[in-house]
Amino acid sequence: MTVTKDDLLYGALTLRQPAEGPRVNVDTILLSAYVRDTFPRTGGRILELGCASGAVSLILALRFPDAALTGLEIQEDLAALAEENAAINGLSGRISVVRGDLRNSGTLFPPQSFDCVAMNPPYGEPGRGRPSASRADRAARQGIWCSPGDVASAARYLLKHRGRMYVVFRAGRTAELLASLSERDVEPKRIRFVHPLPGRKASVVLVEALRGGKPGMTVEPPLFIEDGSGNYTEELLSAYTKEGLPCRSQ
Repeated sequence: MTVTKDDLLYGALTLRQPAEGPRVNVDTILLSAYVRDTFPRTGGRILELGCASGAVSLILALRFPDAALTGLEIQEDLAALAEENAAINGLSGRISVVRGDLRNSGTLFPPQSFDCVAMNPPYGEPGRGRPSASRADRAARQGIWCSPGDVASAARYLLKHRGRMYVVFRAGRTAELLASLSERDVEPKRIRFVHPLPGRKASVVLVEALRGGKPGMTVEPPLFIEDGSGNYTEELLSAYTKEGLPCRSQ
């Protein structure tokens, strides 16, 4: 596997990641920025499902210095990269990586082990579109190893009561994701659609869900990547800071 070495958050972190396969993009940054500090300040436990090379875990470790991070990754070469990245950034003592399939969460972790779970699930649907030539790409983007229902079931098992899940997903599959979460008692509480620029349809959606929460959800104002004049918006740029995105819920 050919690997590149790149900066995260304007050089605050260093990431080794595959030259071909799952790589950090703006969705990775937005997911990391959407997570709120709703878990215990001391001893809080965060799990990244499908961590790939560990970018989200690294960013959350930087944002929440008192939290312990775990990454779950099914592909051995990516899991090894995630461990290497934790070491490169001096975070081996706070980030651990577990090899395994999220569909087998019951054999990997005790129930209700985590205060917070975050994931960027595969956006595609198996059998639709042209399959990627890369096995890693197929796993990361085309859902060959997990569905929204699988993700929601894993979150239901792994989260403590009142624990929160954070997801970035393709906007066109929002209804499927929300239904999957709600059906498994991981109630969507806050969503925000992300648009490339004003006047364009949403490309992805950010979702916060609460295990054991009551029905009722806040739809936040849209987030625009660009302002229509070719400039990145201030809100998008704020996602690349340690503070992340401000909570827009009322």
